[in-house]
Amino acid sequence: MAFGSFDKGADAPMAEINTTPLVDVMLVLLVVFIITAPLLTNAVKLDLPQASAAQHQDKPQAIRLVIDAEGKMFWNDAPVESGALRSRFAEAAAADPEVELHLRADKSVRYELVAITLADAQSAGVSRIGFVTEAD
Repeated sequence: MAFGSFDKGADAPMAEINTTPLVDVMLVLLVVFIITAPLLTNAVKLDLPQASAAQHQDKPQAIRLVIDAEGKMFWNDAPVESGALRSRFAEAAAADPEVELHLRADKSVRYELVAITLADAQSAGVSRIGFVTEAD
C-alpha cells in the first residue's frame, strides 16, 4: 500500500476540503425549516370575554423637595424649614408607605445639606428616593 507524498505528482493527496456533503446537509436543514415553520405559527383561536373595568393605576404619592442655591427648602413648591422636615417625612411615610421623594438640589448647594436631608428622609421611613437632574 503506497502513501501519497506532498509533492505535486500524480499520486499526490487532495488538499481541498470537499464541501459537497456540507451543502447537502444545509439543503436538508433548509427544507426541514421550511416545512416546520408554518406549523409553529398556528395558534388556538379563542373568543375571550370582554371586561369593562378600567385599568387600576396606583401611583405612589411623590414628594417634590427642592433645595435652592441659598439652602432654602420647598416641599411641593411650598417653603418649609429644615427643622420641620423630619416630621413632614414621618407624616408622609405614615400616610403612604410607598411614598417617593424626588429631590431637586441646586448644584451649588453643599453636599452636607443634601446628605442630612437624605438621612432625615431615610430615618423617617421614606425608602424610595430619586434625584431630579436636567439634561445638558
